[in-house]
Formats: sequence, structure tokens, C-alpha cells
Amino acid sequence: MNNIDKHLEYIDDILIIIDQNKTDGKTILTQMNNVDRHLEFKLLEEENNNINYLDLSVRRNTNSIDLGIYRKPTHTDITIQFSSNHPCEHKLAPFNFYLNRLLVLPITKQVKQQEWKIILAIAQNSGFPLHIVHNLKKKLIAKKTKTKTPNHNNTTTQKMGNIHISQSTNTKNNKSLQTLT
Repeated sequence: MNNIDKHLEYIDDILIIIDQNKTDGKTILTQMNNVDRHLEFKLLEEENNNINYLDLSVRRNTNSIDLGIYRKPTHTDITIQFSSNHPCEHKLAPFNFYLNRLLVLPITKQVKQQEWKIILAIAQNSGFPLHIVHNLKKKLIAKKTKTKTPNHNNTTTQKMGNIHISQSTNTKNNKSLQTLT
């Protein structure tokens, strides 16, 4: 299907970017649902130029895309308590994830500052001494290597859609998407 400008997939979530002048999400959804009767795709279209994909908030501007951090409404700002009897690696794992995401994503300085405050609040809510999180951040910054960030330019006629597969096996999922692209 040549009407999909770009697509990203992770397990059972697919983000597609289409040119609204060529097709629409419902047409693509119908075609995808006709590929295999054992798969059912569902479409979630952007609202107010924004869509959530995995743990990202993707905002479409006139000539660019801005990323932010998305947390589901059911998210709680608590991890394994620092005073628990779990191994240190287990207690630090969420903070490794949060900090790596903070350092690697091409997000604005304002979003980075906001996310850093949230990470510190999560640490405090979980009983962590804040110096541990500060030291972990310094350690990750020191390890970080420079990577290229993708060009997020697109035209104003593009529209995003997030497709979720209700039932899937990876081979069927890959086969279905390859058939469409």
C-alpha cells in the first residue's frame, strides 16, 4: 500500500503516518482487517494534532513533530520502595529506564525539566535518597554516546494513526504489515 508515508511498529502497536490527500485511516484499517481473519485491528486517530504511542506523546506541528512523555491515566508515581529487601538492581531499574528515556529522546528543554521533576517526585514517593538518583543521572550522562536523531519533518497533509492489534502472533503481524506496505 503506497498510501502510508511512514510506519513504526512495536509488538502489537503500529503508528502510521499517511497523506490525507491520498487516503484516510478508515480505508487503511479496512484493508488491514481484510488481510487475515484472525487479526483485528483497531484505529485510534490523532486528536488536536496529538496521539500517544507507547510511552510517547507525539504532537504534529505545521512542519515538525514534537515528542513528549506519555503516562497512562492509571500510572502511579511509585516504584519499589528504597527500604524494601529487593536487590538494588531491581530498585534502580525504573530510574535507569526513566533517565535513559529523558536523556535519549529528542524532547524540548522544557519537557526534559518537567520530566526530571517527575522522576525526582517518583524517587521521593518511593523513599529514595535523591542523591542516588542524581548520581545515577550523572553516570548515565557520562556513558551516553552521541546518536543521530531522526528528521521529524513532514507536510501538513499528513495525519497520524495508532493501530492496535487485538489478537496477534508476531509472524502474522509482520506478514500483514508487509502486505500493506
